[in-house]
Amino acid sequence: MMTYGNEIKKIMLESGTPLLIRTVVDTDRCHPTEFDFYLNSHAGIQGTSRPTHYHVLYDENRFTADALQVLTNNLCYTCARCTRSVSIVPPAYYAHLAAFRARYYIEGESSDATSSGNSKTTKEKTKEVRQLPIIKDNVKDVMFYC
Repeated sequence: MMTYGNEIKKIMLESGTPLLIRTVVDTDRCHPTEFDFYLNSHAGIQGTSRPTHYHVLYDENRFTADALQVLTNNLCYTCARCTRSVSIVPPAYYAHLAAFRARYYIEGESSDATSSGNSKTTKEKTKEVRQLPIIKDNVKDVMFYC
């Protein structure tokens, strides 16, 4: 099944038109009642760029669609790891990175431990969490996952 992002990419390839940076699609290929849009915020270094599909779940600031799309595009230029614009907004990328790293603090029981006579229940296994490292005072207010 082809997603809308791939469909937009396919249309651009067939028409011979390159997908330009800051291209926003928010009418034809989007859901008729939901607040979603496609944004191509980056230039493809190799091959063609693929637009990112954004869904707005709740807008407590009451942005207009255009203002939110401009903000989303501008945020794509703020990634700490890249000097160019990126395809996904850095706050979402950093949240994914923090969640990925957090899973290493959760201890998983291996099958070897269970077969060696360790008879902890599943409920007890899920409660086992590694102790977080002590954070020094000079980095307590700094994002450590950049």
